[in-house]
Amino acid sequence: MEHFSDWLSLALRWIHVIAGAAWIGTSFYFNWLNNHVRPPEKPEKGVAGELWSVHGGHFYRVVKYAVAPEKLPKVLHWFKWEAYLTWISGASLLGVVYYLNADTYMVDASVTYLSPIAAATGLSYAALTVVLGVLTLALGWTVYHYLCKSPLRDKPTVLAALGFVLLVGVAFWLTQTFGSRAAYIHVGALLGTMMAANVFFVIIPNQRVMVDAMVKGEELTDAHAKKGLEGALRSRHNNYFTLPVLFIMVSNHYPVTYGHEWNWAILAGLSIIGAGVRHWFNLRGMGEKNVWILPAAAVAMVGLALVTVPKTLADHRPVTFEEVRAIFDNRCVTCHSGTPTHEAFATAPQGIQFDTPQQMQAMATRINSVVVVARTMPLGNMTGMTDEERDIVGAWIYQGAEITVDSGAAPAATDPDAEADPDPEADPEAGPETDPEADPDPETETETETDPETDPDPETDPAPEAP
Repeated sequence: MEHFSDWLSLALRWIHVIAGAAWIGTSFYFNWLNNHVRPPEKPEKGVAGELWSVHGGHFYRVVKYAVAPEKLPKVLHWFKWEAYLTWISGASLLGVVYYLNADTYMVDASVTYLSPIAAATGLSYAALTVVLGVLTLALGWTVYHYLCKSPLRDKPTVLAALGFVLLVGVAFWLTQTFGSRAAYIHVGALLGTMMAANVFFVIIPNQRVMVDAMVKGEELTDAHAKKGLEGALRSRHNNYFTLPVLFIMVSNHYPVTYGHEWNWAILAGLSIIGAGVRHWFNLRGMGEKNVWILPAAAVAMVGLALVTVPKTLADHRPVTFEEVRAIFDNRCVTCHSGTPTHEAFATAPQGIQFDTPQQMQAMATRINSVVVVARTMPLGNMTGMTDEERDIVGAWIYQGAEITVDSGAAPAATDPDAEADPDPEADPEAGPETDPEADPDPETETETETDPETDPDPETDPAPEAP
């Protein structure tokens, strides 16, 4: 079953990326178009601007009407299915990956404040997180939609500031309620839902009203122009949402962001940077030069990198591989093994296995990233790895990720029957006979017994295999 689930996830993700690229591509193009049109050299009735361009060996002239042409052409292209398919595939992917595996991907074992609610509703904890996820998308769109229809629509700066504060609040709540990866994905899903719903409920219907009026031969009025302005407002919002959403789409590859203690604040900072960069492109397209936005965005990125620098483990006590092996046996190999025992995985996630010391050593860098720094593994901390255990693993990696067993753990045990008073005339520098082929004298030989479990020879004993 997991095999077909993986293929379904792959198909949905591929469709989502293709549709998203098409939608974002058209969005970027039309925003670029709107920002670059200029009044025509020869005034034309009803024409607000024009643009000439060259691409692929051909020249193009684009005309932008103030409201609409006097007569519609036979073929009119609509741009909507890119948005719809992006949302449908994304919502399906959210369901397949996160909601159908809520115990693994939605639940954070350290979060327990929802337990009374789960008990009161009769829902499992995992099912409750799914319900909350869906409600977040629905309520988030509803609040945003009615804010845009309120008098604040005439105060775009105030509306944008209030919307940002509300989104940061949602991000904070999600990071305190879901697993950190699920929290980030739901912020992205909320923004994506708002963008797609803008197209479905506002932009396309308002354009349809104008087109239908023209088909009926009706004269377009100020009411029709107002519809166009409402659609333009939502289109502008989608424009600024785009780069933050793109970051969230790739954020799963960067646990240093979603796994940080201040993950919600990092997301807010990166969203401001993305929206700022988008604003710079808009200003540039309109011919307004700005010299500080991009440098400020670069400084902000450096600042975020600096404030998220992980603590050093240079002063940690020496750690033996046996300690780390025990931690991984208890916390990690339930999933990351050739034979996983966790019910959610028939095979090791991403093929990563920790059955042997060599496998652990080979993945030391990645282990440090997700276990020690970001602390996003185990998923939702389902196995209860403690902060002390994470520090032990981090210290082991910092100290070189050696997989040999500590040879100085215990001294060798000696034969109690051996002579305690050596010959005072014997050479103090002389060592015992070490020729394995020599014939020892049974009357003078002192035997030394070595416990293989406490005193292995690091030069000759191989590292222990994982149980």
